[in-house]
Amino acid sequence: MKNENLQSEFQTAVDLVNRYTKPLPADLLLKLYAYYKIANKNYSNPGSETPLINAFKANALIQARNITREEAMKAYIDLVKKEIKS
Repeated sequence: MKNENLQSEFQTAVDLVNRYTKPLPADLLLKLYAYYKIANKNYSNPGSETPLINAFKANALIQARNITREEAMKAYIDLVKKEIKS
């Protein structure tokens, strides 16, 4: 997939998630969070005021740490297609 197409499809998936109003499972949200952060090269620490939430977010980032930016975008898109669009 060309980088322009990948970026466009990724942004479409992000927009879909941002507009989605039904509750999503926490494990799905954590995966999406980690892939989004990696795809956007945002390596800052989680910013929640709740330490437990920060721990879960940090763990999700650690689990996804060995993937590239492009792989993160593809994984995000695939998760959205599988779990939200269906």
